[in-house]
Amino acid sequence: MTSLSIAEAAEKTGLTAHTLRYYERDGLLLAAVDRSTSGHRRYSERDLTWIEMVTRLRATGMPIRDVRRYAELVRAGDGNEAERLALLLAHRARVEAQLAEVTGHLRAIDYKIALYEGKLA
Repeated sequence: MTSLSIAEAAEKTGLTAHTLRYYERDGLLLAAVDRSTSGHRRYSERDLTWIEMVTRLRATGMPIRDVRRYAELVRAGDGNEAERLALLLAHRARVEAQLAEVTGHLRAIDYKIALYEGKLA
């Protein structure tokens, strides 16, 4: 299995090395990142897949405390799927509400654009 240095993982994920270290330090990853014999972090594909999920959750506005809770639940293993589902469903509802709000704003902008295009035609 191939592993990546922190610089390579940062490039692949689009995050900074500082952010990757923060995610690890703050309990947002599933497990401690493996280390080489020299002590340098080595990221696996599994690490990168999880980091992508964390990045998506954060990009959609999930608070760090909820991401941390979700990671804790996944680390705990089977038996807490209902709680994981509830956490994700609540987040999904918030994202859908935000999307509806932004869609409404976009419609208002489109309306104004149509008015100006009509005047200029």
